[in-house]
Amino acid sequence: MWLVDSHSHFDAAEFDADRDAAWQRARAAGVAMQVVPAVAADGWPALRAICAARPGLFPAYGLHPMFLDRHRPEHLPLLRDWIARERPHAVGECGLDFFVPGLDAQAQQIYFEGQLQLAREFDLPVIVHARRAVDAVIATLRRIGGLRGVVHNFSGSPEQAAQLHRLGFLLGIGGPVTYDRAQRLRRIVAGMPLEQLLLETDSPDQPGVVHRGQRNEPAFLPEVLAVVAQLRGMPPEAVAAATFDNAARLFNLPVNLPVSA
Repeated sequence: MWLVDSHSHFDAAEFDADRDAAWQRARAAGVAMQVVPAVAADGWPALRAICAARPGLFPAYGLHPMFLDRHRPEHLPLLRDWIARERPHAVGECGLDFFVPGLDAQAQQIYFEGQLQLAREFDLPVIVHARRAVDAVIATLRRIGGLRGVVHNFSGSPEQAAQLHRLGFLLGIGGPVTYDRAQRLRRIVAGMPLEQLLLETDSPDQPGVVHRGQRNEPAFLPEVLAVVAQLRGMPPEAVAAATFDNAARLFNLPVNLPVSA
């Protein structure tokens, strides 16, 4: 039973002390692949090196809306150069965040739309961050058009989930679904189309209830799987197979599983 962690910041400094051990734990837990999105241009070289050194790690390059202070206008053409040269499996993490105080909404929109245009140009999926901004994200995706991807750590409504499905976007589900209080999210997960579902950890953030207050890591993904399977009344193996196929199809991941390093 193999899994894909569709959103893991495995390049984050929180993994510097034990990254190889964490990668081995993930493999032992059945997490065969991780999609690792960038947050800022100054981190792209290190992200590339970390993924190149470990089978099953696939980088995505982008400009995260929460890191506006690290972005510059010239980073959008630089991103185009990186995509053309590196041929990543996705563009991201990009999007909108209307939750964190002080983030310039207009600047976020400029970087978001610029990255969506690049994703369309290179025919790549986008990894989208949408916190307190799902309606604005949907409006932007609809206006740009010709896109596909995932809204990770989805926290919207059933109506928003349905709109995203019609636009060709999957939903990333992670640690928050393991909390009993997440009743709206649990109802969405129970009833959403299986082909729209991806599993993620958002490591090192968003730990599930078992690891509350701790660093999250990809090895914990089976705990998300277990809750999702229970909510849907399906065997975990069936959910694992479906979400593996969904991730492989969206991100054009290799059919053959990576061998151990």
